[in-house]
Amino acid sequence: MLENDEEIPLRTNANSIGHKNQNSLETFPFVGFKQDGTDNMAKVVTFIEDILEELLEVSELFSPDPRLKMSLVILTRHFEAKNTTATFLINSSGAPYATASRKLKELIDAGLIEKRARKGLANSFTMHPSELLLAKYNQVSRRIERLVGDNFASSKSSDYYFGNTYRRDNAIQPLNVLQEPLGLAGGLRVMVHGDPTFMVIADLNKHFEQAFGCSVHQKAFSLDELYRESCSNAARKRSLFDIVAVNLPWVGEFVEKDMLIPLDEVVDVAKLNPEDFYPEGWKAAHWGGRCYGIPAQTTTEMLFYRTDLFEQADIRPPNTTDELLDAAKALHDPENKRYGIAWNASRGTALGHTFLTIMADFGQPIISLSKTPGGYDTWNLHSIEPKPMINTQAGRKAAEFLLELMKYSPPSILSMAWYERVTQYAEGSCAMAYGYTQITPYFETNENSPAKGKTGYLAHPSGCGSKGISPVGGYILAIPSNISPERIEAAGRALAHLTSPQAQKLYIQHGSCGTPRYSVVEDAEVQGVSPIFEVFDKLSQDDLIQSWPRPAIPELEAIIQACGTSIHDLLRGQISIDEALTRAQDAACEAIKNNRRNSPFM
Repeated sequence: MLENDEEIPLRTNANSIGHKNQNSLETFPFVGFKQDGTDNMAKVVTFIEDILEELLEVSELFSPDPRLKMSLVILTRHFEAKNTTATFLINSSGAPYATASRKLKELIDAGLIEKRARKGLANSFTMHPSELLLAKYNQVSRRIERLVGDNFASSKSSDYYFGNTYRRDNAIQPLNVLQEPLGLAGGLRVMVHGDPTFMVIADLNKHFEQAFGCSVHQKAFSLDELYRESCSNAARKRSLFDIVAVNLPWVGEFVEKDMLIPLDEVVDVAKLNPEDFYPEGWKAAHWGGRCYGIPAQTTTEMLFYRTDLFEQADIRPPNTTDELLDAAKALHDPENKRYGIAWNASRGTALGHTFLTIMADFGQPIISLSKTPGGYDTWNLHSIEPKPMINTQAGRKAAEFLLELMKYSPPSILSMAWYERVTQYAEGSCAMAYGYTQITPYFETNENSPAKGKTGYLAHPSGCGSKGISPVGGYILAIPSNISPERIEAAGRALAHLTSPQAQKLYIQHGSCGTPRYSVVEDAEVQGVSPIFEVFDKLSQDDLIQSWPRPAIPELEAIIQACGTSIHDLLRGQISIDEALTRAQDAACEAIKNNRRNSPFM
């Protein structure tokens, strides 16, 4: 009796970032994948199948070996996120049932195909390509590309898919299925931020359920909600989540409050290949010299600007704060509903982050830090006695700059936060915007955005005569310290898999524009997705991506709130610069004093 063959397609949302309507999927020859997730390795597998079909037309004597046919079928269905039964493979082999059954067993015994028990069904299994089979076909696919390119493609060809122009000498292989399912009761539970990268992971939920062999439940929150839920979850006897996303500025606080398990107690950190991570993102995952999570998303705040508008107005891209104000003024045209610049000015968290990064543009971190050749020391934050530096000359310059910037901003600027600033820019109503790289899909993948293909990227313009920097941002994935002990090992394996190069590449292929790894940015199939990866890589090489603008001390969240409320009152015209800086300074000092006095961990 034949087993029912279950088909589990990837969950897609035509309106989500990085996805188009399913009727208008396009092939991108430079990057080698369709927007439905089929990568170049899958195309090569299809190419092999087509060649075999053509040979079969010559003579039935050229029928392929059943093992080869079954390996191609299971790979194709793996790429399509479809479950495959033994019966399905046997029927697709082209061989008699007994012969095909014997050949399938040989593939399983050789470690090329693995079978996995179906949940809730006794003596029922699904078949999956093993990591070994995926690795072997990855190597073969790259060799086939070179062979076809070397023998058939002309140097002038611009659209021949396997031609020399599109060689991928360092392509990352597709995400593999874990050899041993996680076996987590109730499935894997993950708490994340509701931004494009994590929403892409949600869209790939079925893919990861296949990889992990269990259900995956992801809960997303806004930034402020994520902070509150993280603290509430830590107060429980047992965590509701196996993995949590931690915003980089929170790492110090969460570690000092004993909210996270040290990573080296769960996984072999050396096997994660730490050298593959961008330095500032990897460093931000540490506290007191110990790692507490794996970077899942490393991003940086930059200045986005409309290259077409700048060219039309004959304006140079701004490298200083004065040049930025001049450009914003020149391009500000409120009568035609076009404004100079969009930025975070909403009360509290959003404006607090803005003030910290603008202070950094004027050369001063928000607390006293030791200077280093590349900026300021953030490696020893665990051992310092921080002194707020808000009521300083740099703080005053930052406040004056924001007051001036208000003149060339949209009318809604004082309620504008992370999402609003990028949507205003993507819609074409602002000539510039401060924004993080992971939100660029809002316009880079939006065919209707006037900013698509017409955006330039710059480090923050400097206000202190030095080269501009870009504040690092992003998230690590970590394991909460109050997780049930029996779930720790599986959570560690899932954590490593979710942050692997294979997973990171998959996120980008489905719309993400943030990655923490060099190898992913260097992958030839990734490089053509968005110009942001090359820009990010160059900033990192030039050592311009810095963590000191938002030093992750335990009191940073309180300092951000203090700045975000006082500066908001200033921008509303309710208080003076002196009063705003004094209020924020006093509140920050009080927060540090109270925390150091009351915390059992400090």
